[in-house]
Amino acid sequence: MSVLTRCVLTLAVGVAVYAAPVAGAGPAPDGPRLISVAPGPGRVVELVVHSAAMAKAVTVAVLPAADRSAKAPVLYLLNGVDGGVGPAGDWRDGGNWITRADADSFFAGKQVTVVMPIGGAGSYYTDWRADDPVLGRQRWTTFLTRELPGVIDAEFHGTGANAVAGVSMAGTAAFQLALAAPRLYTAVGSYSGCVSTSGPQGHAIVNTVVSGQNGDPVNMWGQPGDPLWAANDPFLHAERLRGLAIYVSSGTGLPGALDTVDGPGLDGDSMKLVDQLIVGGALDAVTGLCTQQLAARLRDLAIPATVDLRPNGTHSWGYWRDDLRHSWPMFAAALRVG
Repeated sequence: MSVLTRCVLTLAVGVAVYAAPVAGAGPAPDGPRLISVAPGPGRVVELVVHSAAMAKAVTVAVLPAADRSAKAPVLYLLNGVDGGVGPAGDWRDGGNWITRADADSFFAGKQVTVVMPIGGAGSYYTDWRADDPVLGRQRWTTFLTRELPGVIDAEFHGTGANAVAGVSMAGTAAFQLALAAPRLYTAVGSYSGCVSTSGPQGHAIVNTVVSGQNGDPVNMWGQPGDPLWAANDPFLHAERLRGLAIYVSSGTGLPGALDTVDGPGLDGDSMKLVDQLIVGGALDAVTGLCTQQLAARLRDLAIPATVDLRPNGTHSWGYWRDDLRHSWPMFAAALRVG
């Protein structure tokens, strides 16, 4: 049984509530630093950044603003459960915003720096309470909110305006990061995210995602019932999202225009299409309901949000590519991109 199939079986148990974060521990004494800068494919500039918090080097793929010599705001795009890397550990053959959602071509000519961290599979991009025997030291909240922004702003002339968005697992993380660092971001987005962290359903979903990458969820937020689970639940803390520009989207799991053998990323492979229809359909059936829950919660709190619940579509990159384009006007306005 595949990891994705196990996720579907767990998600089918019920619909999770929307979820958010604990501020990460402070950076280690040696501090973050830029190790190297190298050209990548297309317009990509590949950075290697030392994270003091995680005591390791992290690869970051960056799409520079149209005019790299001028100041530009920053959009952080987070990948899903596999961290955007392929089977060999290389992002170039993995499923991520650049390889599957045409981020390079879409942002060409726009005065915004797009930052895509590589790695973090099954981590929820959060700060774990303990090192994991398999996944190692996970201090992504600290890295993404306290270490990386300074490096990016220095190298790419940041304006101080930032936004963050994520797909699937990283939809949870985007909201958690926005709550962990409320003055860092002006906008937050989730595409096909179901960010449950507290309660039996939330525990089941998080446990499945983390254990699917061979990690131990106890090392993340402790045993079920530990206060860290509720502390990392944006649905419970939605009031703190007030003032942010918010975008959430999802399909409903019903087959759509991109769910054909010639659809994006399917390469004419009928078996890939079957997997997308069955597994991807089940996943977005759940995330669609989660999106409705979050939308209702925000309405009750009178917090404005852009909600794009498509009438069809599966849990797949072709739809997320389109969602990114639909959400860009909101992000552009929040970041003041002309």
